[in-house]
Amino acid sequence: MKNVIIAGASGMIGQLVLQNCLNDSTVNKVTSITRKPSGIKHERLIEVLHGDFLDFSKVKDHFKNQDCCFYCVGVYTGQVPTDEFRKITIGFTKAFADQLKRNSPEVSFSFLSGAGADSSETSRILFAKEKGIAENYLLSLNFRQLSIFRPAYIYPVAPRIEPNFGYKVMRLLYKPLSIVYPNGTVTSVKLASKMTEVGLYGSTQIIYENRDIRQ
Repeated sequence: MKNVIIAGASGMIGQLVLQNCLNDSTVNKVTSITRKPSGIKHERLIEVLHGDFLDFSKVKDHFKNQDCCFYCVGVYTGQVPTDEFRKITIGFTKAFADQLKRNSPEVSFSFLSGAGADSSETSRILFAKEKGIAENYLLSLNFRQLSIFRPAYIYPVAPRIEPNFGYKVMRLLYKPLSIVYPNGTVTSVKLASKMTEVGLYGSTQIIYENRDIRQ
């Protein structure tokens, strides 16, 4: 039986990963580190409300004895100023990963990144560069298993308010686009299912591009 810890369970993918884990018979308990309550009640769910994602020292005990981690925290480009985007993408990831590695050194780590993440850290595109920096930092921590997921456009299966005009257009174009360019799209359900499968049951592959996720 596995103990699971999740960051970002209030987001589109994090919510689905959380439900998948709660429905999996191999999971003993799920600890969700979150800034706002989900409203989900489950006997195997421990919801830890914590506001400072740059410092997890006050809740460090919840990082102990964890077997699997799913890190799904993220923000859309243009949704926040550049400095805030960098803090969320890199700063939050580093702080969470450090605390987890310190308290559960044998944990596996599944990271929600994005297509185009630049491992060279030289891209002029903000998203690509910052995600690349975050990925490289996680690689330096030498987790027992690190799985990095780089989805392209994620189609939200459940209805939601789109974050900007571009995503409204992409939602409308999803069906024809998925036929013409299937490796450029993936559904939220498929992505969450692949992350859950790899995180809970293991894999030797580190980076999952969009085509790998679809398979």
